[in-house]
Amino acid sequence: MSITTERKAELMKEFATKEGDTGSPEVQVAILTERINNLTEHFKDHGKDNHSRRGLLKMVAQRRSLLDYARGKSEERYKTLIERLGIRR
Repeated sequence: MSITTERKAELMKEFATKEGDTGSPEVQVAILTERINNLTEHFKDHGKDNHSRRGLLKMVAQRRSLLDYARGKSEERYKTLIERLGIRR
C-alpha cells in the first residue's frame, strides 16, 4: 500500500528540476500521485476501509494545493506536470 524507497527515488530522479531536488512541487505531486494510485487499487479489494479512505482524501487535497501552487508560479510547468502524470484537469 505504501511506496517503496526505490520507487520514490525513481520518481525524484524523473521529476526533479535540478540535481538533488526533493522538494519541488513536481516531485511532491509525483510522489502523492503514486501513493494515491496505490490506495485506489487497495480500495478495489477493501471497499469498507474508511480509515484509509480519509488518508486518501487528505492526499488528494494536498496534491490539489500543490498543483494550484505550481499553476500560480508557472502555467507551463503546471501543464507539463499534469500531462506527464496523466492527471485530469
